[in-house]
Amino acid sequence: MVSRKHKERLKQLVPKGVVQVYHNLRQSANDLYYWSCSIVYRGSTFYCPFCGQSFSRFFPDGDKASVIRQYGVIGGGYRNNCLCPNCLSKDRERLLLLYLQQQSTFFDAVPKSVLHIAPEKNLKELFKQKDYLQYVNADLNPGAADVQMDITDIHYPDSSFDFILCNHVLEHIPNDIQAMRELYRVLKPGGQAILQVPFAENLQVSYEDPTITLPSDREAHFGQFDHVRIYGHDYLQRLSSVGFNVSVYTAQEMLGNSIVQRLSLIPDEKIFVGRK
Repeated sequence: MVSRKHKERLKQLVPKGVVQVYHNLRQSANDLYYWSCSIVYRGSTFYCPFCGQSFSRFFPDGDKASVIRQYGVIGGGYRNNCLCPNCLSKDRERLLLLYLQQQSTFFDAVPKSVLHIAPEKNLKELFKQKDYLQYVNADLNPGAADVQMDITDIHYPDSSFDFILCNHVLEHIPNDIQAMRELYRVLKPGGQAILQVPFAENLQVSYEDPTITLPSDREAHFGQFDHVRIYGHDYLQRLSSVGFNVSVYTAQEMLGNSIVQRLSLIPDEKIFVGRK
C-alpha cells in the first residue's frame, strides 16, 4: 500500500490533468462501492442522523498507530463502525451534530453568523440549507472550502461570529496558541467555539516537538502524518490562556448509552466548548 507521504510526492510529479482524471475515476468507483454497501449493510443496529438511514454495521476508519494506544488518545486512530456506508459521516461529525441540536441554540431559526473551519461535507451541506445562518466555511487549502483562510491570521473583524466550529484542526497547527487567539478574537461575546481535538487521557502535558517534520516521523510520534502534537490535559489551560471560558462534555454524559451506541459514537470523546 502506498503511504500518504508518497502519494503527496507523486502528486507533484504527475501532471494536474492526469491527477484530476484519476480522482474522477476513483470517485466514480468509490460511489458505486458505497452505494452497493449501503444496500448490503442495511439493518437496524446503527443509525445515521445525517442521511436518516439504519445499517447492520458502519465502515471502519483511522490509522492503527501504536502511539494512539500508548497515550490513550480518544477521537483518533482506528475505529470500528466509524463511517456511515451511505453518506460517509464520521463518528465525530455525528457527535458535533448532536451537540448542536441538543446542547445549543445553533438550530433555533434566528439569524446567527457561523465560521466553520475545515468543514465536514455533511455538516456543510446541512448548514447551507438554513437561510437564518450567515455561514462561512474556510480551509487553508485552496478549493477545500468556500474561503481560503489561515486561522492564525483570520481576516474578519473582532466579534464577527456567534458560533465557530473547529473540529480536529488545532492538532495540525504549529502555532496553535496564535490560532486560538484569532478564534477568540472573532467570536462574539456570548458566542461559542466548539474546538474538538484528539485528546490523550494519559498525557498531562501535550506532546509536541517542532523538530519532528518528516511525515513518517510525525505519524510515528503523533499518530498521523500531518499532526504536529498530541493534546493532553493542558489543552484546557491553552484555551483558557487566550480568554476562553471552557466547558467539557463527553458523548456518554451528554447523550446517554443508548444514543451513543445507536449512532456509533466514542463514549468518552470530549467536546471542548470555548465561550466568550
